[in-house]
Amino acid sequence: METFDDDLRNFAAHGAAPLPAADDQGHVTRDGARIWYATYGSGPPVILLHGGLGHSGNWGYQLPMLVGSGRSVVLIDSRGHGRSTRDSRPFSYELMASDVLTVMNVLHIKTAPIVGWSDGACTALVLAMQAPARVAGVFFFGCNMDPSGVKEFQATPVIDRCFSRHAKDYAQLSATPDQFAAFADAVGLMMKTQPNYSARDLAEIQAPVAVVQSEHDEFIKAEHAAHLSRSIPGAELIVMPGVSHFAPLQRPRQFNGVMQAFLEKVSAHQER
Repeated sequence: METFDDDLRNFAAHGAAPLPAADDQGHVTRDGARIWYATYGSGPPVILLHGGLGHSGNWGYQLPMLVGSGRSVVLIDSRGHGRSTRDSRPFSYELMASDVLTVMNVLHIKTAPIVGWSDGACTALVLAMQAPARVAGVFFFGCNMDPSGVKEFQATPVIDRCFSRHAKDYAQLSATPDQFAAFADAVGLMMKTQPNYSARDLAEIQAPVAVVQSEHDEFIKAEHAAHLSRSIPGAELIVMPGVSHFAPLQRPRQFNGVMQAFLEKVSAHQER
């Protein structure tokens, strides 16, 4: 029986499940930053992109399932997050998408589906627009593509617990461990002002996309998820009941089942 962490008390105290030893890990230098990556397993690749203020360790409940299903998994810490560094330029999703493409080039990954959570979802979809031949599909979980999609912020105990975990992890992993407040402010500015993509922009996306929205998402409007699914050609809208913006941590089995079904569809699409 699956143990739920709907209130994120376990995550706040311990983080996600620890990542296993990587088959390969390192940094790539790009455009003023050193971007950390790690690879696991063998088989067709899938790239996981974490949410804002977090790091790749937040995928601890997803990685074993994906490796066990016969995939190789690439984890990337977004610039300035986790083990990755940044320069003084403002954060942007376009810059982070270019970082992902650089890692793909270094690892000789021609094309791969991308699973994105929150800011990672936006980064994945931007990359699908920047380099359509390289993105086999996007699992777009819990993010907006223009400012109208964001709810008015309301602090909750769940959000507070997640934020406190991110602060602890940043202090442990970052090359600038005492700068979390400035980092959070810089990421927050990006979230408030970006992304800004129109329905016409979204209509140009060619990759298969699943727009995945939690029933109780604290940040993203349900009608915005529906708008994205209508605007992206062939996109599927999936609503996950009983969970919030933190579904991969709250109910991993539920999230993993939806994710795996999408990846199988992408694989079938690639084989045609």
